[in-house]
Amino acid sequence: MTRILILGANGQLARNTTKFLLDRTTAHLTLYLRRSNRLRNPAPARVTMVDADVLDRTALRAAMHGQDVVYANLVGDMAAQAEAIVEAMNAAGLRRLIFITSMGIYREVPGDTYSRMLDPYRHAAEVIEASDLDYTLLRPGWFTRDEAIEYRLTQKGEPFRGRDVSMNSLSDLIVKLATTPAMGVRCSLGVSRV
Repeated sequence: MTRILILGANGQLARNTTKFLLDRTTAHLTLYLRRSNRLRNPAPARVTMVDADVLDRTALRAAMHGQDVVYANLVGDMAAQAEAIVEAMNAAGLRRLIFITSMGIYREVPGDTYSRMLDPYRHAAEVIEASDLDYTLLRPGWFTRDEAIEYRLTQKGEPFRGRDVSMNSLSDLIVKLATTPAMGVRCSLGVSRV
């Protein structure tokens, strides 16, 4: 059975992806979040809850034990969080990381001016890309609540196409990445509506 650690588990995309993982896989999930009382355990037989901050390196290292995949969906000091994740994964001998950033971090969106608001996501991406982990960075467009699952991927260095993407599309992709070990390894993927 695959064991997946979800960091930032109370975020809207993480909650949507948790549902997808429970519905589509037999994976055991560890939901890692601050103030875990904000989130009801959706499946106690398959889900463990951890109340901690990603910057609490002791708690993060403990949560990594026995996991197969780490999926990070975070806000805040992204570079510091990325550093803590890389360190904890290396200490645990854990390789597979799926990390959400944002479109535009490489100035790849045609017609857009780079905004310093993207710096935290770009800096986190730099930390992860410098690691030796089997990472996949996802650079989604703006989230929509459409039910449709349709998306296109662009590689780092290619122009980003489109502006938005449904959360269901992202969750579908994250499930595929989490359950297909070689898919998207050491890639930074732009994700947008077809």
